[in-house]
Parts: sequence; structure tokens; C-alpha cells
Amino acid sequence: MYRETNWALRPGRAEDVEPMAELRAEVMREDLVRLGRYDEHRVRQRFRDGFSPAHTWVIELDGAPAGCVTVRPYENGEGLWLEHFYLAPETRGRGLGTAVLRGLLDRADAAGAPVRLVVLQGSAARRLYEREGFRTESEDPVDVLMVREARTVTGPRRPAAGR
Repeated sequence: MYRETNWALRPGRAEDVEPMAELRAEVMREDLVRLGRYDEHRVRQRFRDGFSPAHTWVIELDGAPAGCVTVRPYENGEGLWLEHFYLAPETRGRGLGTAVLRGLLDRADAAGAPVRLVVLQGSAARRLYEREGFRTESEDPVDVLMVREARTVTGPRRPAAGR
């Protein structure tokens, strides 16, 4: 579990788009370069094009932005789509991503909603998703589509995540 308790999720705002587009470019650079897919402009523009403040949460650590995550209804209305889950590199390895993800999955479980996401081939994030119950639905040379079915909620399965 995250060793510090001074993190929170706050609703996204229109002015978050540029700082989070920059974070995306920083976080995804290594994987996209490895896959031969890095484009300095496109990596930011894809975030801008899909940014939805209504579905985005900014992850704050000590009151400062440290990442973001977007959770929106899946296109067919059956479940949720998790995307744009980025954490500043200096926050990694301390359980923050796990804590945030578990909090989101607890909400999805309470709603009975499966969650889908796409992760890049070879990304370290894939291990986090697999630990939290995601399984591969399909994959190609670049992307892995993963799904986690809703779990039946019968009581708290772990300490509450987030505030």
C-alpha cells in the first residue's frame, strides 16, 4: 500500500489538459520509442483530442498534481473504459498507482461494471493491471486490450484507497 497518505483525487478541469499532455509525453516516451511509435507532437495531441474534464481525475500528492486517470462509460454502455492513467516518474514504486487503481476498481465493483483498458506491449504497467485481476482480451504488436470483470462486493476487501 502507498506509504504516504497525502494523496487525493480531484475532478479534472479544462486547464489540466496541457500539464497532463506533457506528463503523458514524458511517461510514454520510453515505451513508444521502444515500439518505434514515438512522435513528439502526436503523443501530446492524442491526449488533447481525448481529454474530457468530466471523466478525468487529477491525482494530487501533497496538494500538487502528480498524475491523472480518465474513467468513462464504455462505448456500448456496458462497463467502464480506463485510460490516460499516468503518474509522474518521481512518484512511482511507492504504491500510489496501486492505491489509485484499487479505489477505482472498488467503485466499478460496487456498480457491477467491468473495466477495460489498453496498455502498450512491454509496458511495466501491465504487471500492475494483471495483479489487480485484468486479463488479456486481445493484442497486436503495439497494444494489449485488457478487461477486468466486476467482482461481487460482499464487504471491504482491503483498506479504503484514496480520499
